[in-house]
Amino acid sequence: MQGLALLLKILNKFKAMISQDYDSIYAVDDLLRKIRIKESQLKIAQESQMLYTSETLNNQISNLRRQLSEAQDPEMQALMSLLDD
Repeated sequence: MQGLALLLKILNKFKAMISQDYDSIYAVDDLLRKIRIKESQLKIAQESQMLYTSETLNNQISNLRRQLSEAQDPEMQALMSLLDD
């Protein structure tokens, strides 16, 4: 019976790891999409010589890139969750 309980616990951990992977992939994809949109907006603002708008968009792009670099690796999160137990 203990073996079955341990197996169920391991399976639940793997399920959680897969869920974290999907969440992390979605978050990274969303950040990349936002960066592409802001870069397109920046190009238009620069071509239109909208200096304040260009500066604001540059700041937003920098912030999004920082968020992207701070996004944790999903495999590392999964390993850390295994160590928590």
